[in-house]
Amino acid sequence: MYAEAKKLHLIEELLKVDSDTILAELETVLTKSRTQLPHSKSFQDFTSMLTLEEVNELERNIEEGCEQINEDDWK
Repeated sequence: MYAEAKKLHLIEELLKVDSDTILAELETVLTKSRTQLPHSKSFQDFTSMLTLEEVNELERNIEEGCEQINEDDWK
């Protein structure tokens, strides 16, 4: 619901604008927002971020750190 309230607030503010320059800028922003879709990352974007050595080290750290249970941690 926050988004709807924000939209209404922006509409109210827009109605107060008297400057053609500001209206033109707002129109440009809206036009750009319709043509530029947000970039969504796919798994393929992340495939070359880590080297094989880094992946192996990460796996080793997870195995060593996550497999340990300390009975006193919850206290």
